[in-house]
Amino acid sequence: MSDKFELVKSYLLDMDIPIVSEDPAEELVVVDDEDNGVKNLVIDCEAPLLVLEQVIMEVPSSPGDLYKRLLQMNRELVHGAFVMDEEARLILFRNTLQLENLDRNELEASIQALGMALAEFSSELISYVQQ
Repeated sequence: MSDKFELVKSYLLDMDIPIVSEDPAEELVVVDDEDNGVKNLVIDCEAPLLVLEQVIMEVPSSPGDLYKRLLQMNRELVHGAFVMDEEARLILFRNTLQLENLDRNELEASIQALGMALAEFSSELISYVQQ
């Protein structure tokens, strides 16, 4: 277990963001920040990066202009981006930070940016699933 993994965990605890599960061997934690609408956010120490990923939704069978809208939404995001997984089955929010110089404010801003993205775009994203 690296010092950076322990640092990330200490930042999360300082921010009162509960760690709901962790895998020390893989240096990853899963957190919930209900105040910001964040649920099952995976935070993974993949040196030299810290990767934050949260599943947003499954790709609908008829996505229509979803991909275009995701690119437009990405332009509005403060940190991170909406992306698809390798199989093009899931839409995720993903952000990467440098582990070497990571500070608490940077991690907190990234988690808050996800919360802001969910607050701003979740109803529109849900509408694609309901079509």
